[in-house]
Order: sequence, then C-alpha cells, then structure tokens
Amino acid sequence: MTVTPPAVIAPTPTVEPLTPALPDALRRADVSTVVFTASGSERLRTVATFSDDDSQEFSVVNVYPDIEYQTLDGFGGAITEATAYTFSLLSPSDQERLLELYFGDQHARYSIVRTHVDSCDFSLDQYAALGEDGDDSFASFSLERDERYILPMLRRAQEHLGRPLSVMLSPWSPPAFMKTNGSRTHGGSLRPEYRAFWARYLVRYVQEYRDRGFEVTRLSIQNEPNATQIWDSCRYTAEEEKVFLRDFLHPELERAGLTDVGVHIWDHNKERAFERARAIIDQDTAGMVEGVAFHWYTGDHFDALALVRERYPDLKLVFSEGCVEYSRFEPSDSAANAAMYAHDIIGNIAAGMNAFIDWNMLLDAEGGPNHVSNFCAAAMMVDGATGTLAVTPIYDVMAEISRTFDAGARRVATTRFASDLDVAAAVNPDGSVGIVVHSPRETEQEVVIRLEGSSLTLLVPPRSLTAVRTVQP
Repeated sequence: MTVTPPAVIAPTPTVEPLTPALPDALRRADVSTVVFTASGSERLRTVATFSDDDSQEFSVVNVYPDIEYQTLDGFGGAITEATAYTFSLLSPSDQERLLELYFGDQHARYSIVRTHVDSCDFSLDQYAALGEDGDDSFASFSLERDERYILPMLRRAQEHLGRPLSVMLSPWSPPAFMKTNGSRTHGGSLRPEYRAFWARYLVRYVQEYRDRGFEVTRLSIQNEPNATQIWDSCRYTAEEEKVFLRDFLHPELERAGLTDVGVHIWDHNKERAFERARAIIDQDTAGMVEGVAFHWYTGDHFDALALVRERYPDLKLVFSEGCVEYSRFEPSDSAANAAMYAHDIIGNIAAGMNAFIDWNMLLDAEGGPNHVSNFCAAAMMVDGATGTLAVTPIYDVMAEISRTFDAGARRVATTRFASDLDVAAAVNPDGSVGIVVHSPRETEQEVVIRLEGSSLTLLVPPRSLTAVRTVQP
C-alpha cells in the first residue's frame, strides 16, 4: 500500500462538498443535551438561533465544513447469544420498545450489528457449528444454535429497520481440535495444518448468514488475538494473522465469490493498532484488508488511531467492542459510565473512526448471562426488581451521537478552546452540520460555536453531552 504523506490526505479534494448554501441554512439548530446525574440522566431539548455576531474570541469551538476527512458509516451494537436470550425473555411490549429505541428512525437509528462465530464469553455455554471434529465435508455443520436466539432477534431488528442491516462476524476461537492447546479457552493458537479448514469454516458461516437474508459486510480474523482468556480465545502473532489472511482466508473468499466482505484485522485494543496494521499490510495484502477493528479496554490512544488514519488513509477504522466491565469499574456509577462512552466515541471520531459498534445491546440485571461470569454493563438492561426493560444513560449517549451524524456524513475540521472538552463535527448527506461537545467539568461552561461567519452561544451543563444539528430550510 502506498503511504500518503499527512499533508496530502486532508482535505479530500475529490469528493463534492455536502455543505449547503450558507449562511441561510445555519439560522436555526436543534440542540439536545444529556446531563449525567447520580440517578441516571436528564435530557434537555431546544431550538436555538445562530447570531450574525462573529466577534467572540473566548470559549470558542470553530467548525470548518469545507475541510473534510473520513466518512461515518454508522453506529450499532452486538447481538450476542446473551443479548438475544435476554431479549427472548422480555415481554412483547418491551421487545418492541427495545427495537424501536435502537432501530427506529427517531431514536438511535442503528444500522450495524456484530455477532460472534460460534460461542464467546457472552454465550450461555460453549458451542461450535461443526458437530463432529475433523468433518471437512461440513456434513455436520449447522447454525441450529444461532437459530435459537441470535438469528430470531436479528430478523426482528432487520424487519423493524425496514432494510438490510450491515452485519459483522467475529470468531472468538476455532473448534478445540484445530488448536494447539486442544481447548476453546485459555488462548492457544490455530494449528498450521488447520488453516485451510478454518478459512473454509469462516466462509461457510458467512454463506449461511447470507443465505438467510443477512448482509455480512465485515469479517474480522480473530477477536482479541493478543489475549489469553479463561473464555473462548485464540492467539495470533502479526505474522500468523498475515499468513492466514494472505494464503488461506482471502483465497477462500475469492473462490466463494465473497470478496465484497470486508476483512478487518486486529480486533483488539487501540494501543497496538498501528503496529498490527504496519506488520500485516504490504504490497501483497493491501487489497485484502478493508479495515482495522479496535477495542477500548487499555485507554484512549486516539493518537494511535490518528496514526493509522495518517499512514493508511483508505483503511476503515471500526470500533468493534467496548463495555463497562464490572471487574474494573463501579456498576452503580451510571454518570461516569455514560461519560466514558461520550469521551471515547467523540475522541475516536476526531481521530479518524468510520463506525462505532457497541458491545452487548441488552443484558440481564447481573450483567450477563456470561458463562465465565465476566459481567458488564449494557446500554439496556433488565430491571432486577420488575423484570422490565431499563434504559441506561449509556443509551442516551449512543442515541444522541447517532442522531446527530447520519450514515454517510463526513467529519470536518474543528478547533476547541480547551483540551478537556471532547468535540467532533460532520456534514450530513442532507447538508446539515452536526456538532457534539462532551464536557466532564463540574461547573457550567459557555461554549461559542463559530460556523461560516455566524455563531451560537451555549451554556453547557456540568458533566454533559450536547449535540447540535443545524436545521435545513
């Protein structure tokens, strides 16, 4: 792959700008604020009017719609077996409410779903689609387990959306007989003699989903290849991942006519994303890799994403997993947990991210089910006292940001007056400009948004997320 110098990649001159005629379209804007409180969140909505007074110098956030960067492909979440099983236990009215809040046009507008190939930790137990070890004829291959919970929920979600969802498949482990340690758990690695078999297995999984009417558009090679876990896991060095991609997975996708499935490497934490990309992508493999998938568990590392974006400007950067782990964070601190999402999503967008896929869309009151008790929070959970659907402030963050930026929006340049404020902006396909500002401050803060010769003064509440979207005439 040709490395494009940073000076060349921004702005992108070959794409027609989405910016509408200005300044008339900027006279009004919908402003929505989520305030994180000790008991959850409060939401404030208003319609604001921009001013022709552009003299403000302090507390300024500048937005430059003519300087464009990456396209935002959309937002979504994971339908794990734990999510789908818990969904099946909800009342019909709560099921419909969840689907509307996630996929409804006036709510979060999710368009992407990730799920696992065979079992993961958020499965009821361990399983594999291949019923008999070594069955290279695939006579015993069956998605019966997916059909119990995952696929019925996926069908309901797609029906509610009214158009095909974009599905990402990710494996946590090959079947035990293919691995060096003979187990789905505790790491191990793929035995070289099974590379061709495993490539065929992954392609078969994609085909089975497509045969059922689901558009699998993304496939990662391995979830968290640098981790040895007590649950389903498998390790790949960069060289092993490269060889598997180049010599086995990509040729198998070609033979099956599935080269439109975008292969994503890494699928692990941000701190080594650039190193893995640099180790795998070369003249031979550049055309085989659509993107780098990443998680958030080791810190911000927004500069790591920016480095990947700088050196590999054509790659997709997809946040494929993140959650508030109960083993590391306080479950009851919903304000801090929601703020964690706001900070990371906005920081990722500003660093070059194309899509954000949350982890479990729904979990039970305990933060599961999880077959190794690796419990965590979700945007929606079951109320332990009533058994009804509980919507958390994490959802409010996801919904506000996804409503502000349409699929197909292009991030545009911004500057900010303080580094502790998280800021990102994009121009939507309809020409509206979306801006999000996350303030972790404990006091109210004036923020003046300057945009093409006009300004909008906001009083941003403490510990809040504010979303601004200009109203088209």
